[in-house]
Amino acid sequence: MSSVRRDYDPAELGGGIYPLLNSVVVPRPIAWVSTRSADGVDNLAPHSFFTISSVTPPVVQFTSVGAKDSLRNAVATGEFVVCLSPEQLVEQVNATATDFPPHVSEFDAVGLEREPSRLVAPPRVAASPVAIECRLAGTRDFGGGSTVVFGEVVWVAVDERVLREDRPAIDLLKPMARLGANEWSTIGEVSDRRRVPYAELQAQA
Repeated sequence: MSSVRRDYDPAELGGGIYPLLNSVVVPRPIAWVSTRSADGVDNLAPHSFFTISSVTPPVVQFTSVGAKDSLRNAVATGEFVVCLSPEQLVEQVNATATDFPPHVSEFDAVGLEREPSRLVAPPRVAASPVAIECRLAGTRDFGGGSTVVFGEVVWVAVDERVLREDRPAIDLLKPMARLGANEWSTIGEVSDRRRVPYAELQAQA
């Protein structure tokens, strides 16, 4: 017996499509974005719409759903830092999602130690094992309150304790992921599968 699908029309759902997409595009890595306002206030907020945009040049992106401080500061100063959101800091990551007013620094409100960045003004989260320093490469506003922020990667700093054979190891990084609703996830079980070249598949046929 075939399954029965429920259909959704984005034109009818409008903003109601947000929880639907949030629940099916999972798991999502969390960019813990550090920015500094033009007035010198350090902001820190998690953004789960986050990925790599380009390798050459290296570019990452996060999406601000609404005009959040991360977006305003990145546009105003042209800089931001993406810190990894590790399992041991999940409570602090979640706490920085609170809608603090712009003059309040989440670093101070949550009790997180800063670490100076190498090439940009916004600080790193000292306890985070990875910091990706970025300069603004542009934004894309889709007109519905969501803006994609692109950052060219100018420096990456990785804690040596999460490296194995000179590469960040997933079991040492222990990144958190966002799911649907208020759900979060750890990395869970990891399997290893190499990509099989076409020539090898032909030889096995």
